[in-house]
Amino acid sequence: MTADGHRIDVASVDEALSTTRAVRRRLDLDRPVDEQIILDCIDVAEQAPSGGNQGSRRWIVVRDRALKDELAKLYLASAGEWMIQAHEAIAGTGHPQEKVMASAAYLARHLAEVPAIVIPTIIGVHDGSGRPGLFDSVIQSVWSFCVALRARGLGTAWTTAILSRQDELATLLGIPEGMTQIAMIPVAWTKGTDFKRAPRYPAREITYFDGFARTWEHGPSDPPRHADGPGTIVEIDIKAPPAAVWPYVSDITFGSTASEEFVGARWDDGFDGPALGARFIGSNAHPAIGEWDVPCFVDRYEEHRAFGWVTSDPDNPGAQWRFELAGIAGATRLRYRVVLGPGPSGITAAIERMPDKEPRILARRIDEHRANMQRVVEAVKVAAEADAAAARTNRSGPTLRPPLSSGGAAPEPGEA
Repeated sequence: MTADGHRIDVASVDEALSTTRAVRRRLDLDRPVDEQIILDCIDVAEQAPSGGNQGSRRWIVVRDRALKDELAKLYLASAGEWMIQAHEAIAGTGHPQEKVMASAAYLARHLAEVPAIVIPTIIGVHDGSGRPGLFDSVIQSVWSFCVALRARGLGTAWTTAILSRQDELATLLGIPEGMTQIAMIPVAWTKGTDFKRAPRYPAREITYFDGFARTWEHGPSDPPRHADGPGTIVEIDIKAPPAAVWPYVSDITFGSTASEEFVGARWDDGFDGPALGARFIGSNAHPAIGEWDVPCFVDRYEEHRAFGWVTSDPDNPGAQWRFELAGIAGATRLRYRVVLGPGPSGITAAIERMPDKEPRILARRIDEHRANMQRVVEAVKVAAEADAAAARTNRSGPTLRPPLSSGGAAPEPGEA
């Protein structure tokens, strides 16, 4: 017990929450799972919040091999066969989805051998109205179930492809009308327990205070200050691979075709292209400020993944700019981010003249940046998608297109 009477071991809770992965190839198919463990974890899961405090969740645990064989057939028909074929098509190619598809194909082949398969359901049918009370009364409970099993040394994988065959599933398991199936959760002991945290964006980069896309390196203070590191992010999904997006984000002049402030750039003497440590001069124009040039220093360069630079002083930059590319289901999610400071820039001069208006000055400047950044990423999208469309007929690598019956959802990434 801590000095304030807190009894929960926070580190253990955080570890369980942070390392509950989608486990497939590391499921132990030979070790039986006692039903009491599953029941204990359902008891834990049932403590999750529920709309109106109504106990409407119902859990189906399938252990009979004949039933599991039938579930496996439905899973193969819904998306499993596609997963197996997709894995066979890209095996050994180095495709970015190769490991994920190997894991998904393994589960599709071996689902019937998993010791237990859990189908969580809830009383009621979603009517598409957006009213709360159905999914928001069960999703958190099912996740609690998965975490509770993880804490006991068992693994799970949240799968939903079989729900495209929900009528057949309902007939197989005798689920009556008026019930909604939520997921299919294979349950088994894991081969080893050394599951690690997955790479994710830091909270500071995806958490917005007092308005969408408003980020802060520190604080923010009340009222907000330049010293808090104000910034913003724009994101866009592009129907093209990262390799098709990369030439535009790493071209220091491309943004000038869309931005209303950035008008051009040139590589500094001794530098002729993007590379870590390279320098360039950016040219800008603003109706209230005039025209100005600013030295820029490339401080992030990971081909097809990230390109970034800082302005004015590499050790105390006036602003920090980043493009980040992430492959998502055959497309690219492009993030464009800026952080003001910590060093001085044109905005600090304005704040020094009108210190009482600092929050307003910051907000206005961030809004200007965000509008121009949005124009830039939209221009990148148009250009990259045009390139991808032109090259599509010559594409040599296999594409991964889930069948319509799977809802278009790619398999969840997880452990091997």
